[in-house]
Amino acid sequence: MDTIGDVLAAARDREGVAFDAPGRTTGYTFRDFCTGAWKAGNLLRHYGVREGAIVGVVVGPAAPGPDEEPGRLGAAADPLLAALGATLLGATVDLDPDPSAEATALLAPAAWLDRYDPGPGCTRLAYGEQPAAPDVVHFERERWSENPVEPPDRVTPDAVALVDGRTHADLLGRAQDAVTAAGLAAGDRVAVRGRVTADTVAPGILAPLVAGARICGGDPVDADFVVEPDGAIGAG
Repeated sequence: MDTIGDVLAAARDREGVAFDAPGRTTGYTFRDFCTGAWKAGNLLRHYGVREGAIVGVVVGPAAPGPDEEPGRLGAAADPLLAALGATLLGATVDLDPDPSAEATALLAPAAWLDRYDPGPGCTRLAYGEQPAAPDVVHFERERWSENPVEPPDRVTPDAVALVDGRTHADLLGRAQDAVTAAGLAAGDRVAVRGRVTADTVAPGILAPLVAGARICGGDPVDADFVVEPDGAIGAG
């Protein structure tokens, strides 16, 4: 496997749950999760995301509370699907976008979208509640009707996947290191402590997909493995 697209294509055929979180009655199966990332990529492609584009992704719960701050992964898979989908197009993902960031697309919970004023030409997408502004794309609704096939774009291992410069090859190498170091196996539950950042993407998001483990949103109370803010993975 050389790219994130290779990981998703292989993981899609696995049995079991890929993403789960407190409050969800059922988790996303590997097929649903990986197909959802394909659909997200096709949707972003429709709004002009291509190789070299920057896509801002604000991670958070679908319905943030008054004391919530961006970065913590809640029960919504949407920010993960958007981030993974963007990388399938060769785009670069910014997990901590500046409020006035120059980006081709920006995704955030609908309740937080007014915190951001991206540059002209940026498509704003919201997850969670229905966005009030007519020019904002409702991510779940639009993604639902997208083509459930892998985007046709061809991405190379040296394509930059995150704004800090990490490539697909960098991230997959780190993900495999995390699988080996932790002895991660199918069915294990993996959670990120605190914010999802560039350091936690490989061990907290990609490594579970590689190993057939389960990505857990919410607090890492019942996780078998916890990824720390610096990217270290250890027993929960």
